[in-house]
Amino acid sequence: MWRSLGEAMRRNRMPIIAAQCAVVAVYLFLLTVPAFSPLPARDARLIESLTLVAQFAFWGIWWPFVIIMTLFAGRLWCGVLCPEGAITELASRHGLAIPIPRWIRWSAWPFVAFVATTVYGQLISVYEYPKAALLILGGSTVAAAGIGFVYGRGKRVWCRYLCPVSGVFGLLARFSALRFRVDRIQWGRAPRLRAVDCPTLVDIARMRSAAQCHLCSRCSGHRGSVALERRPLGEEVRALTEREFSPWETRLLIFGMIGLATGAFQWSASPWFVAAKQAIATWLIERDSFWLLGDDVPWWLLTNYPGAHDVFTPLDGLLIVCYLAAAAGLLGGWLAMCLRFAASALHGRRDASAAHLAYTLVPFAGVGLFLGLSMLTATMLKAEGLILAWLPHARALLLALGCGWSLWLAWRISGLRVGTTALRRAVCVAALAVGMLPALFAWVMLFYSW
Repeated sequence: MWRSLGEAMRRNRMPIIAAQCAVVAVYLFLLTVPAFSPLPARDARLIESLTLVAQFAFWGIWWPFVIIMTLFAGRLWCGVLCPEGAITELASRHGLAIPIPRWIRWSAWPFVAFVATTVYGQLISVYEYPKAALLILGGSTVAAAGIGFVYGRGKRVWCRYLCPVSGVFGLLARFSALRFRVDRIQWGRAPRLRAVDCPTLVDIARMRSAAQCHLCSRCSGHRGSVALERRPLGEEVRALTEREFSPWETRLLIFGMIGLATGAFQWSASPWFVAAKQAIATWLIERDSFWLLGDDVPWWLLTNYPGAHDVFTPLDGLLIVCYLAAAAGLLGGWLAMCLRFAASALHGRRDASAAHLAYTLVPFAGVGLFLGLSMLTATMLKAEGLILAWLPHARALLLALGCGWSLWLAWRISGLRVGTTALRRAVCVAALAVGMLPALFAWVMLFYSW
């Protein structure tokens, strides 16, 4: 079944290209038109405002469900429907075709780009305002087109190295159930054919991971050795070798997807944030120091929409950055420390064991991203009068599934270390569970306490 699907996608490129063109058109329309339209009234309904429709499409449907789709089905969105991917590849086919320089291949770019866009997005309220969405999403699209035009020949250089969510999607895809498997023996026996034009620069003959594969299916059936297949969820994570571990990938997972992202979803509802802001503002006023309390910062630096009664002061911006940094440092730092302790319970090199165990956190991180992004989905649906009485139970179930799946993966991986007893494996899993507790507590506070 899956092999046939891959072959069908390879043979029928025109419907895929047509779908990409349609997605690009809708994406550009919803991104640009609301940005130049008046903000909707506070009591506006979804069907009455294109701005609300765009907000719901981007942040209520697109992002949360692309996250969950990638977690279970791999980077199918990237290869088939992503507008930025289609735009950068088109630009690359008609561009300068300059060889890719070393600085673009720097392995830390996915981490840096994710952190930068997450922090900047919070400062300008990217989820709430169309101008902010145009600046961040539109800026990313322009950069994708520019990189595609300058570098590579018909490739997705932007997607492979620089896209702010490329690292996130790559980690989620490692856990997913779909991948293209390469039969190395059949590949060697088959007659030499023209190389596959892989847009993401994957070495098809040596491909083991789904992290960089966009499931575009152009390589399906090549040399009779490449086929789309279903695999058990988490199988790639379990089978990772030490050579495949990436320090920047694990940093993105621990400090970015779990630490920073949790803080980004949490700060606006945090009573700690409000208390800190009030205390510092009072201290400044008592000393006649008002430079951090001004409200004249442009909207593209800090949120500034007086008509919507939503204006950030420099103090707000400073505290947001501090809150996000604290969340990343505390949640990620504690988790990293517990990972090293968990690894010390296993036989073998501690650093390698800790890196392997870190990848077991992908389900927990993926569920957290989905829950955080779907908060806007729930808010907008409630504003339309829908009663979501089941929502607290669904959130609790998803958190339990994310935690449980990560711990189950850790248990399986701990069994790969020769000579490791059941007691040592239990200590390892328990240490990982302790490491996850602060992040889990943050979600519980957000959904059930604040």
